[in-house]
Amino acid sequence: MTFLLKFKDINEEKEIPNDNYTIKDLLNQLELSAQTIVSKQNGELVIEDTVIQDGDEIQLVQIIYGG
Repeated sequence: MTFLLKFKDINEEKEIPNDNYTIKDLLNQLELSAQTIVSKQNGELVIEDTVIQDGDEIQLVQIIYGG
């Protein structure tokens, strides 16, 4: 089972390590903070508890803070 990850210059197919693999698990694996990332699953905004399914396209968008 695999999913497509899109983040910055990354556009690659990745293995789903277990049945309950979530966006939060992915962020932890990539050492990213949920506070600075917006997640999309198949084009729809999702929360970090969302389970990644076989064939999903996961897009991570970095939030830029400024002042």
